Amino acid sequence: MKSEVRNPKSERSPKSEAREERPGRSAGAANIHAGQTQPTALARALRLRASSFGFLSDFGFRISDLNARLALALVSITFAVAPPIFAAEAAWPKFTDITETAGITFKHSLGDFEMSNIAEATGPGCAVFDYDNDGWMDIYFVNGRWHPDISDNRGRTLKGKLKNALYRNNGDGTFTDVTDKAGVAGYDDSYGMAASAADYDNDGYLDLYVCNYGKSLLYHNNRDGTFTDVTDKAGLASPGWALAAPWFDYNGDGFLDVFVVHYLEYDKGAFQRTGAYYKADNFPGPLSYPGQPDHLYRNNGDGTFTDVTKEVGLWEPTGRGMGALACDLDGDGNIDIFVTNDAMANNCWINDGQGHFTDKAIEMNVAFGEGGQGVSHMGPFVADVDRNGLLDFLVPDMGYSTLTLQVRRGFFTDVTAQSGVALLCGQYTGWGGLLNDYDNDGYVDLFIANGDPHHLYLEEATLARYDGKGKFIDMTDGSGDFFRKKVVGRGAAFADFDNDGDLDILVNTINDAPHLLRNDGGNRLNWLKIVPVRSDTGMVALGGTVTVKANGVIQVQPVIAVNGYLTSSDPRPHFGLGKADKAESVEILWPDGKKQVLADVKANQILKVKYGEK
Repeated sequence: MKSEVRNPKSERSPKSEAREERPGRSAGAANIHAGQTQPTALARALRLRASSFGFLSDFGFRISDLNARLALALVSITFAVAPPIFAAEAAWPKFTDITETAGITFKHSLGDFEMSNIAEATGPGCAVFDYDNDGWMDIYFVNGRWHPDISDNRGRTLKGKLKNALYRNNGDGTFTDVTDKAGVAGYDDSYGMAASAADYDNDGYLDLYVCNYGKSLLYHNNRDGTFTDVTDKAGLASPGWALAAPWFDYNGDGFLDVFVVHYLEYDKGAFQRTGAYYKADNFPGPLSYPGQPDHLYRNNGDGTFTDVTKEVGLWEPTGRGMGALACDLDGDGNIDIFVTNDAMANNCWINDGQGHFTDKAIEMNVAFGEGGQGVSHMGPFVADVDRNGLLDFLVPDMGYSTLTLQVRRGFFTDVTAQSGVALLCGQYTGWGGLLNDYDNDGYVDLFIANGDPHHLYLEEATLARYDGKGKFIDMTDGSGDFFRKKVVGRGAAFADFDNDGDLDILVNTINDAPHLLRNDGGNRLNWLKIVPVRSDTGMVALGGTVTVKANGVIQVQPVIAVNGYLTSSDPRPHFGLGKADKAESVEILWPDGKKQVLADVKANQILKVKYGEK
């Protein structure tokens, strides 16, 4: 297998060297290791309520087959007695807010002086991608604008003064604003919500798609540090209100297609002016407006796209999409789509392998919240929480959030309460959720950016460690100064920005500066980053799956970039290996169904693997 190996320990920046000398675990981690964390009465009650098989009756159906009963029993047993393999031995890292020292001066704006409607309250997000192919993850921030449909007349003084921002990663812990040079500031009416990146024309450079209220934008990467707006030529304006745009090759022709998620039909404040809504909420919620259909655009391979939504069975005109991700959810080798909707049922579009999709959210038990209701789901995040080889979902919301585990192929069960997630999230409104292994112990941990949905009221973020036995443990105390602050959080992204072997966090906030949180100490344990790339373009092979076996433990990760609310993150699968100094095997399932297997892969490296080469 021909591969390109990078060992960050031999090319570390001065900042990363300094971090190695920082002291060990946090107070929260110490308590966990000492066994001092005791469940509260409320936690015990929540677990008792949710651990009963009867809770599934809340969803309006019974489990009639033996396989489902056995699967649920297995989950209960695993959550009760499964011993941790790495978690109990790992020190917990701290997160340092380096936004200012990194040179990031961007500040989000509502385009107005106060948050007064649902459009202003929804964003912002960002895109993390390597636009110049130098191996370091760059950042694109979206911004609000003064917009006649959205903004109050008093905010008109902001017209023409706001823009999106592109920051180039210098590879030394700092970033440079290259927005004007790159030509990606957006337009005066580009009220930004989210962004994603993909090489749509197979020229070996990542292009940029910006989701807006109104007309979205496609920027073509000119391969010289600049971009050109090709939206109209490509046919990707996707008018409406776009909140996510995952890229994947649904028909296997070698060109990436894009699924654009649309939210609702905002009426420019007409209903709000009637006063017929709950005044304490400040403005009407999503049920006051009709939904908008999502759209799948097929890449024609000539720089243009065709809307094939109805043709492939994805037409849902009433959806209020808040987010989506595209990966092989049921393990059949085909890329599926999971769409989270606001205040109504989610959609889980299963690909039949013949270019057609069917919504199976109800059958798979991911359509609703734990109580069988349509909840205010934000963007979904996918990961294998319990390491059973099947992908699970985290979906933050305005209540307790939702964590569902895939206990057998195509069937999920809600473990929000017994996992401790409900207790962690119940007092907040969650938006951007992440499931990443921040301490490299082999288990994914949890982060959620929180913020009030109707006012610029501040809330703390949620950070929790998976203990290897089915519980997420609060780790905010001792994890850094940021976790003692309150923000109006929205989208959250992740990346190994300094390529030092642990994952950092980027938090987007409304009407304020973002927060870049550097992971300090997460690389005390071993790790492995696998970068599967296409042989024709050298780009990361979106739609693939990577499976790593180390120390007898199997971990699975999809190769995706859009994962979470309003954001696109580092697509390079990252695996914590604990104390294992190598992976016994690394298996790459490529988007075309072919497999490649590597044996005895050394830890602590960024390993680039090219399709088809040995």
